[in-house]
Amino acid sequence: MTINATLINLYNVCHRECWLHANGIRMEHTSDTVYDGKLLHETSYPQRAAKHNEMEVSGNYQGIELSGKIDFYDAIRKVIHETKRSDKVEAAHEWQVKFYLWLLELNGIEGATALLEYPKLRKTDEVVLCNTDRGFLQQTVQKIAELVASETCPPRINAKICKSCSYYELCYIDEL
Repeated sequence: MTINATLINLYNVCHRECWLHANGIRMEHTSDTVYDGKLLHETSYPQRAAKHNEMEVSGNYQGIELSGKIDFYDAIRKVIHETKRSDKVEAAHEWQVKFYLWLLELNGIEGATALLEYPKLRKTDEVVLCNTDRGFLQQTVQKIAELVASETCPPRINAKICKSCSYYELCYIDEL
């Protein structure tokens, strides 16, 4: 089993969505919000297009395979750039980027930082990784591994964010 950055992000938003995604139930293809985010990612920073390559990075923590696909990594400045559509789940975005920073460290790249970029909001946040974050990520990776291995899907969370989730109809089918 591999825990990737998407699962880190989803775990920090909704355990149910994380479990469904990890167990192969994918609804993103039905979401205009997801499509809009991909389009924004592809068009927001055209100056990067010539040198833009998503960078895949992997690692291992206590026998658990880890992986992530970084939007853009400036190797000279050691800066990850992650583009997001909205800051509604900003904490989840931060943990996703901190996971990337941790993966870089696991691969011997020390001192990297990250920028969370919200082009529609004209907002950029710097993200750094500290010792407390490493401990939280270690615990989170273990919790995700346990969650994903469970045969039982977690209950829905009934939050505001649910209405814009690509899994909304699946989670609320009995109420439609």
